[in-house]
Amino acid sequence: KVSAAPHLPPPPSIAPSKTTRLLSPVGGSGRYEGRVAAPPPVSTLYPWGRRARGSGPARVRRAWVIPPIAVSENSRKIPYQLVQIKSDKQSKAVIYSIKGPGVDEEPRGIFTIDPDTGLVFLTSVLDREETSSYKIKAYAVGETGAPVEEPTDLEIIVIDQNDNRPTFQQPLFTGRVAEGAPPGTLVMRVSATDADDPQTDNAALGYSIVGGGGGIFRIDPVTGEIRIGGVGLDREVIAVYNLTLQVADLGGDGLSTTATASIFIDDVNDHPPEFTQAEFRFAVPEGEGGVEVGRLSVTDRDEPDSPNWRVNYSISRGNERGAFRIQTDPRTNAAILLVQQGLDFEAAGEHELTVEARNWAPLTAAAPLSTARVIITVTDLNEAPRFAEDPRLLSVGEGLPAGSVLTAVTATDPDLPPQNVSYRLQYDPADWLSVDARTGQVVLRQEIRRQSPFLQQYRYTALLTATDNGEPPRTATGTLEIQVTEVNDHPPQLHPRAAFVCRRAAGTGGVIVWATDADLDPQAKPFHFQLDPEDSLVPHNWTIRPLNATHARLAAAPDIGEGTYRVWIRVSDSGQPRLSREYGLNVTVCGCRGAEVCSPGLGAVTAARLGLSLAAWMVILSSALVLLSLLLLLLVKERFRRRQHKGLLAASDDDVRDNILNYDEQGGGEEDQDAFNIEELRNPDDVLPRAWSGSKQPVRRDAPCARGQSRYPRSPPSDPGNIEDFITQGLHAADTDPNAPPYDTALIYDFEGEGSLAESLSSISSRGSDSDQEYDYLSDWGPRFKKLADMYSAA
Repeated sequence: KVSAAPHLPPPPSIAPSKTTRLLSPVGGSGRYEGRVAAPPPVSTLYPWGRRARGSGPARVRRAWVIPPIAVSENSRKIPYQLVQIKSDKQSKAVIYSIKGPGVDEEPRGIFTIDPDTGLVFLTSVLDREETSSYKIKAYAVGETGAPVEEPTDLEIIVIDQNDNRPTFQQPLFTGRVAEGAPPGTLVMRVSATDADDPQTDNAALGYSIVGGGGGIFRIDPVTGEIRIGGVGLDREVIAVYNLTLQVADLGGDGLSTTATASIFIDDVNDHPPEFTQAEFRFAVPEGEGGVEVGRLSVTDRDEPDSPNWRVNYSISRGNERGAFRIQTDPRTNAAILLVQQGLDFEAAGEHELTVEARNWAPLTAAAPLSTARVIITVTDLNEAPRFAEDPRLLSVGEGLPAGSVLTAVTATDPDLPPQNVSYRLQYDPADWLSVDARTGQVVLRQEIRRQSPFLQQYRYTALLTATDNGEPPRTATGTLEIQVTEVNDHPPQLHPRAAFVCRRAAGTGGVIVWATDADLDPQAKPFHFQLDPEDSLVPHNWTIRPLNATHARLAAAPDIGEGTYRVWIRVSDSGQPRLSREYGLNVTVCGCRGAEVCSPGLGAVTAARLGLSLAAWMVILSSALVLLSLLLLLLVKERFRRRQHKGLLAASDDDVRDNILNYDEQGGGEEDQDAFNIEELRNPDDVLPRAWSGSKQPVRRDAPCARGQSRYPRSPPSDPGNIEDFITQGLHAADTDPNAPPYDTALIYDFEGEGSLAESLSSISSRGSDSDQEYDYLSDWGPRFKKLADMYSAA
């Protein structure tokens, strides 16, 4: 191992002052230009150590710890020799190389080395703000490529130059402060950055205000805080301050940049509203309500449209009756004075008000309250007459005759002096009324009835007008409401007029009677029922007791005999005056059968006494006979219709076919439950045999072969009466068909489609089999019986 030479001179990296950048100002622009001083002679480094002189064995020392090599950024002297590295093994040829960032890694091509001499060169201008240092490795190999020395590290540090101006974080800063704020109040803080080395004065920033502010604001040169430095901050004088700020490096003496700071002065309510004049005068016509009288204007030096500028108005004096109202115009901030109800010139020709103005926000300082005096003059006009009572309410009994005087309406003229007033009917839908034009007397022209369609809830409404003789004439409208009351002018009516009573229930039952009245309450119910006291037999045989306000029960004595009785009952209402009427009630007492139903007998004999004539009884009997005849005719017709729809299999006494059952429903009934196994119909695939494999269907041998193909009827006839001919033709065609099965077997008379789950009847097998019978002959019947033959042969 080669040791380091003890007399190794210090490398240029330990004396960075030997290569410095000289700055000189250029004019008065604040810009500096620099030049790089000539570098010192390049030193030779023995990074792997140096062998001591002498012939004996030498002690090997550790390699040198190489300090960083410093080089200034922005150096234009290219190429620039940085350092020379050298191995002390001079007896051999050594090849030097370097690797790392700036060589063969990004950024590439900044540093190179002479492979023979070991001189390291800078080949590109450096920028510390992009890369502040480079760490590369140096290698020494022999001619064969074998390492002569171990790789060593070289660190190259880029020395910062003041080549970047400081930059504000934003070109415009904004802040707010309330007017009248005391000195020292923090307004805002500004900041800037510098891309140079923060460990040098190249990035040491200093802040200053170079324009605007008027000496009211100051800035901290280190922190950038802007505070109030004086008094007299008034928004009404200056609302916005625009300051020009500067930041410079080298502690404020180097490169500089400027920005703008806008400081807005927030308004406070330090000015009260003031009326533009101390007294306002307006005029308004009398009788007009809800109209604008006039406007009161104010001035306020505070910020417009703010709570410090908005004004609330109030009337502090002169509006005890509430005739006036005041509000604020949101656009102009003026006061709008309104009259809520019409003013009367005759009552007061002039009104004086005191109006006060206050801001929405409270004042920050004591100030006098702003008030104004408002004088309102009422202009005299011809006013309309006024009804003494509107609406005028009357209560009139129904049936009041025509010509009756109902009332007299009165209207007065409020003007001075009073004027003459005339009356007229404006609205009289039923034409019941007339009015005297001079006196206002209302007279009934025709009788009033409560049943009139012009009554709404038994109330009649009419309109009258009163007109003065002024210029121009004025008219007022009044309402006349007439309540039509009920009068007891109808006696009550008794119901029913005839009744039956069972003799055996005479003591406990009775007849329910009730009364009605054409009048309304309270001229009608409750009704009072009373038997005629002049009839000496009634109190002994009959009694009547009330059930409710409209019904009563008439009961007969237990020992009363059968017959028809005429019971006189007096019915009275509750009206004023009370009206009553006597009614004769025909009551038939008879023997009863069943559930208290009178049997014919004495009641039928004496029915004439109930008011039914012989002709009436004949009409009733004739009607009953006609109804019975119609009912009988309908029954006969229905029975005939059912017999026509019985069909060919209709049940009859002559039908001896015991094997045919007519159930009139789908299914075979109780005797057909063992006809076949239904499980095989649901699963036909389990019992389906292989299809017929023959090429030709076998021909019947018991039928003549000379005949051609028989023609089967394709569809049954529409008329059920011809079904016998249809069956006969089918049997004849089957008998003469050489390809048909044997006689007396089931035939298919019509095609019903394909795709059935059961496919054909041949898939149906019976539950039992006759083992004594041979079924081999079924194979000769053709393909239709092939499946049946296979099934029975297997069994």
